[in-house]
Amino acid sequence: MTNPLLQLKAQGQSVWYDNIDRSQLASGQFQRLLDEDGVVGVTANPTIFEKSIRAGHAYDEQMNQLIREGKNTNDIYEAMVIQDIRTVADFLRPIYDRANGQDGFVSLEVSPDLAHDTQGTLAQVSRFWNTVDRPNLMIKIPATPAGIPAIRQSLTGGININITLIFSLNNYREVAEAFISALETRLAAAKDISRIASVASFFVSRVDTLVDKLLEDTAKTTSDASQQQHLKSLEGKAAIANARLVYQDFKSIFEAPRFAALQRAGAYAQRPLWASTSTKNPAYRDVLYAEELIGPHTVDTMPLETIQNFRDHGQVRYSIEDNIPEALAIIASLEAIGIHYDQVTQQLQDEGVQKFADSFHALFEGIAGKQKAIAAQQIKK
Repeated sequence: MTNPLLQLKAQGQSVWYDNIDRSQLASGQFQRLLDEDGVVGVTANPTIFEKSIRAGHAYDEQMNQLIREGKNTNDIYEAMVIQDIRTVADFLRPIYDRANGQDGFVSLEVSPDLAHDTQGTLAQVSRFWNTVDRPNLMIKIPATPAGIPAIRQSLTGGININITLIFSLNNYREVAEAFISALETRLAAAKDISRIASVASFFVSRVDTLVDKLLEDTAKTTSDASQQQHLKSLEGKAAIANARLVYQDFKSIFEAPRFAALQRAGAYAQRPLWASTSTKNPAYRDVLYAEELIGPHTVDTMPLETIQNFRDHGQVRYSIEDNIPEALAIIASLEAIGIHYDQVTQQLQDEGVQKFADSFHALFEGIAGKQKAIAAQQIKK
């Protein structure tokens, strides 16, 4: 039987791997994902690196060497992460070349502590871009109010950008506008726009996690059985509805005459990337989000468990435009019962920034702990 992951390509969807693990790079497991499962890109974030570096011993030798060299905590973190990013970029380079610069990317996120600092973000983006020195690198910038101008300026400067932590339609439109206006600025300055790549990372499962909790809380406030049944019927629906509506926006923006002018000059569309597509609620099908958001000019970045589950029993069909009127009705129904779209999506972005910051700080604490342990050993000697 054909691997369902490989069937996604025929639907116009690229599969990226939402993880970086040095032990997988060394063991050949990562290469098998490329060769056998059709993975054509990689994303990472502070939470992923925190788990990867803390797990096992793959980073111990390099970390110990950097500590003995007297490097500070930030230098140690960046040295380890950049080594992985370069390694993955080199694994993916043949894919990048074959795809004419449209796949084969690895993403590196700016510090979450810079989520509200435009100039600090721009400085780190530039430094990472020059340090990694790979054409198939994407720098991840969150779609916060401070992030949007940094996204536009970075793209204008010719840097590939993965815009992350997008939850709302309005925020998505801001991101698409930043991309298109950056290309227009470059084109007006007679600069090449054919090698600028960007994805808009729209988060999925976290929407259901929060909305379902709000639905459960609302159900506790009523004894009306029909109302409780109505609230129950909305569970597990908001995330897919939200993403499908974003895809409608994507089509209208990138099929419009404004972008067509950029296409004629060699530009490629900024694809929606479905992030957070692992199923958090065990009551839902474990490949729910991967199955329901399949369509052309999209990327789905999956953690290993979702890749394995989809390989085993994923059902492939053109699903991203299923029942758009129902998607609109779901958002309207939530609004009618007091679950307000703008509040939910803003809360999710704020929490997303905080979660990445917490992982970032936990990783730094772990590195600092190792620094102290090695320093203590050296004193004993």
